[in-house]
Amino acid sequence: MHDIRAIRKNSNSFDQALARRGFAPLSSDILSLDTARRNCIQAAEAASADQNAAAKLVGAAKSIGDTAEFNRLRTLIAAKKTEVANLNGQAKEKDAALVDLLMGIPNLPYEDTPDGNNEHDNVEIHRWGTPRKFDFTPKEHFELESSKDGLDFETAGKISGSRFVIMSGAVARLHRALAQFMLDTHINENGLTETNTPVLVRDSAMYGTGQLPKFAEDSYQTTNGWWLIPTSEVTLTSIVSGMSVEESTLPRRYTAHSLCFRSEAGSAGKDTAGMLRQHQFEKVEMVSITHPDHSRAELDRMTKCAEGILESLELPYRTVALCVGDMGFGARRTHDIEVWLPGQNNYREISSCSSCGDFQARRMNARFKPSAGGKPEFVHTLNGSGLAVGRCLIAVLENGQQQDGSVIIPPALRKYINNHSTILANGDLAK
Repeated sequence: MHDIRAIRKNSNSFDQALARRGFAPLSSDILSLDTARRNCIQAAEAASADQNAAAKLVGAAKSIGDTAEFNRLRTLIAAKKTEVANLNGQAKEKDAALVDLLMGIPNLPYEDTPDGNNEHDNVEIHRWGTPRKFDFTPKEHFELESSKDGLDFETAGKISGSRFVIMSGAVARLHRALAQFMLDTHINENGLTETNTPVLVRDSAMYGTGQLPKFAEDSYQTTNGWWLIPTSEVTLTSIVSGMSVEESTLPRRYTAHSLCFRSEAGSAGKDTAGMLRQHQFEKVEMVSITHPDHSRAELDRMTKCAEGILESLELPYRTVALCVGDMGFGARRTHDIEVWLPGQNNYREISSCSSCGDFQARRMNARFKPSAGGKPEFVHTLNGSGLAVGRCLIAVLENGQQQDGSVIIPPALRKYINNHSTILANGDLAK
């Protein structure tokens, strides 16, 4: 959410930043509601003062037998009491309207976030590895002989519908190995704290991280009101909601492996074959809670943590800075990491690392107490995939495919699957 005081102070800068995201000026509407709310509050305070003043005089009027003045003051007190209640009610309504308006406005981009309208305007900032040259036409992951039996979309469709998969055998083991490898790397090398969080959350957690109200259709809600998390960013970031932590405890760096659920609303016809875009998937998430002065550097650090996973797996990738038109609702700057998929002859997103500034912290009231003293300040929050496990599985299968249908497993993963080095064309593991 946005700081109303900052909008009051510099409404032009606010509108200019929103214009970069393609939004019409909104400061006038915001400040109009804010002024009306404040006027109601001030009027209520004045009416309350009149009520208190009359209350002090009513006893004196009664004691001297001034019945007319006594009745006038009692009538005035009753009227002022009603007026205060009405004004407070109006102020509450206008405050709710103001919060609703602010909740629906996206975060403001950093100055170094590229301008642009869509993915074609994103800016490449890093590239690693050279895509392998094949002596044959590479296949997509679901076409490989070695994975056909291990990826069962038909049975999953019978049980759950489209965009689900049942993994089994070597493919399932490889998928599990990837998640374990990612966690171990983030914990042992990158200094993140392993965390296991719920996948069902209350409205407040979804509002706090910016999933609600704007993106309700992208998520699943249970009949008793819980939401299935679209990513463990929701739960990891919400750990500090409503808290005022000590500055000395920052940064707090969390990682979690979790199931994630997305309705994929608006993605009809996109990536319908294979497991690139699923309703249920797994991800290893990274979340950082930082001091405001360090959040920009933390974004670069988090990006390198995600990139390091791909480098260890020897998977070519490129990193792009998203333009304002392609950036998520809560982000101020985002780095997308795209892994090379030979079967598609294209780079596809496998991680998105974003700095949210104090946007989420304001929504969930997460602060820190400065070591030097003074009032608590809002923390900055960051999140990033480290990585999407299913998409990483796709990349390993496609980049490691051989002409005979087998798949060579990256050396970094072999210790997690009993030192097997290959998935044979028949789906068996071999050393």
